[in-house]
Amino acid sequence: MGRSRRTIPEELLLLALDPATGTTAQPQSLDLGLAGAQLVELALAGRIAPDGDRIAVVVPRPTGDPTLDCALELLRRRGAPVRAVHWIGGPRLGLRQTYLSHLERCGMVAAVPGQMCGVLPTTRYQATDTAISREIRGRLDSAIRTGVPPDPRTAALAALAHAVGLGKHLYPGNEGRSSRSRLRDLIRHDPMGGLVAHAVMDVQNGAAAQPRRGPAVTARQGTAGVRTAPEPARGVPMQPHRGSMARAVAH
Repeated sequence: MGRSRRTIPEELLLLALDPATGTTAQPQSLDLGLAGAQLVELALAGRIAPDGDRIAVVVPRPTGDPTLDCALELLRRRGAPVRAVHWIGGPRLGLRQTYLSHLERCGMVAAVPGQMCGVLPTTRYQATDTAISREIRGRLDSAIRTGVPPDPRTAALAALAHAVGLGKHLYPGNEGRSSRSRLRDLIRHDPMGGLVAHAVMDVQNGAAAQPRRGPAVTARQGTAGVRTAPEPARGVPMQPHRGSMARAVAH
């Protein structure tokens, strides 16, 4: 996998960054979305494939992306296909920070130190190249505006953006209602993205313990039964500094 292409987890995180505040929208559901975005990226790289509502490793060869390869190795060690909801709902401590640090190393975001309540050190992240964020957003806008089926990467990104509740962040207010609806509808254009997006919503709805109902999703099937993602409240306060060697990540 060439590193000239941004991965879907990276693009999802850039979409969630608020340029005014340096915080991420929907931080709790975003963590689930990043885990799901890794699955989509691995599927696009030909390393995994859907098996009903489960994920199967088909080619265990590393991709060259350390974070994705860590996820691939964990999936391989399971030894059998794993349900998408169980994978996405598992512990993913530090995943958002891992991607923020990666984007910082790549020069796409800059860490801005600050303080909470004038005492506790915190870190916010500002996009350094707004053209990248505009290009990502432009792909979603084009798919919503034209109604033309998007490419698989854009369709999967749209599905995940809807699943984690970024619709109101990207298309706020009553004037954005139709765009949010069309964003939701894009979920049907990528089978793997649809499977993962539904799994993200199932985890948020507490349905991870129950098997999914309805037709199984395979690489040759579309998704059925589009649901509306829960949209947690924005403005979650930042967490305090937890130690001399750690920086608090803006939520």
